[in-house]
Amino acid sequence: MFGRGTVWSVLRRGKEAIGIPKLRGTTTSFSSSTQPPPFKFLTPPVATHYIHAFRSHLIPKGHHVHVSHARNFSKMVAAGAQHKEEGLKLLVSGGSHAQKVVGIWLFGSAAWVFSMVVLGGLTRLTRSGLSMTDWKFTGTLPPLSDEEWLQEFDKYKESPEYKRVNKGMKIEEFKFIYWMEYAHRMWGRALGVMFALPYSYFLHKGYITLRLGLRLSALFALGAGQGLIGWWMVRSGLEEPPSEYSQPRVSPYRLAAHLTSAFAIYCGLFWTALSVVLPEPPTESLAWVRGAAKVRRLALPISVLVGLTAVSGAFVAGNDAGHAFNTFPKMGDTWIPEDIFVMKPLIRNFFENTSTVQLDHRILATATIISVGILWWSTRKLDIHPAIRSAIGGTVGMAALQVTLGISTLLSYVPVSLGTAHQAGALTLLTFMLLLNHTVRRPSLSLLKSLPQVIKAH
Repeated sequence: MFGRGTVWSVLRRGKEAIGIPKLRGTTTSFSSSTQPPPFKFLTPPVATHYIHAFRSHLIPKGHHVHVSHARNFSKMVAAGAQHKEEGLKLLVSGGSHAQKVVGIWLFGSAAWVFSMVVLGGLTRLTRSGLSMTDWKFTGTLPPLSDEEWLQEFDKYKESPEYKRVNKGMKIEEFKFIYWMEYAHRMWGRALGVMFALPYSYFLHKGYITLRLGLRLSALFALGAGQGLIGWWMVRSGLEEPPSEYSQPRVSPYRLAAHLTSAFAIYCGLFWTALSVVLPEPPTESLAWVRGAAKVRRLALPISVLVGLTAVSGAFVAGNDAGHAFNTFPKMGDTWIPEDIFVMKPLIRNFFENTSTVQLDHRILATATIISVGILWWSTRKLDIHPAIRSAIGGTVGMAALQVTLGISTLLSYVPVSLGTAHQAGALTLLTFMLLLNHTVRRPSLSLLKSLPQVIKAH
């Protein structure tokens, strides 16, 4: 709940900062050598809308704004509606309506990918991923008769998972895991259609610029490749395990590739959607720009750390490492297990050794929560835009929640509900880091030239 509210707050404040200066209880002072904040990317209908919003919403009852300030605001909007923003290259052409519909489509696509990640976690945790032993790029209809179900069940009985894990499974139990995997595959194909059809329409309407078109084409190609990566991953689990005592499971390397690719697609879509609806970062003074630059120097490396922690979590899942050392903060009776470097060559331990993989994840997660705490502590007294402060606060809260989910999942022996929530939490935390980095971007040169040094209150 708090995550969605924080994201909405940042987006709302960002739009206000770009489109409408804050005049509630304060007066924005501009020096004689500077111009008011630019509204040049606003079309006349949007300018009229903002004037109406300014009059009806930003000025509380009983408050008064000087006539000169109202006139200045009107002049800013009118001037901005007649000129093209210098140095600001919009990703969408066609005005504010095009920005809105393309932004909604991209946010919807990102949300769909998010749901795919959650559904993928459910499929893995319910051990449903190996129930379908073949794959077609276009997909097929599910079994519709008892005879077809028996045929699919017979195929599954030939797999190592049935022979070593699910021997004696009833057909009703098989139907459950089959439907889970089938839903995951078809949900991905539906995403491809949902993305391709609006994309073609917006191209036809001329809304998509060349820069945006190239970016979205790359994301679409990566999404199409996800199906191939997924089947490549599943095939590794259909092979006989190297030892008669080993349980069949997918390769941790392929699982990590599949999950990392999904995260990359989501990040690309979410960042692009933000860039479409918020072409400029929220700022109203040079002091806030300088504050955002200081935040940016911390936010970028922390984002990399969050991403590395998520990838290490994929190796925890691929090695079933969450079912070992179900204690915290120690790993069993020790802080560091003795067998963390038993594999040769040494590098294999970081990807295949259960003890080492879980220890790595613990260390990275601890480093992440400490780094996010340092980010909050270092920026608490900075002069920054309220949208940036909201993003930092949301990131701290989500990081704390994610660590709590991780510990709870481990101590509870990885139940499906907590395991799925922990995987979703990783992507949510990454979302906050994307939002924070997008909010502290450097403004365009034209916006920098027009900003006052500080926002002065009278």
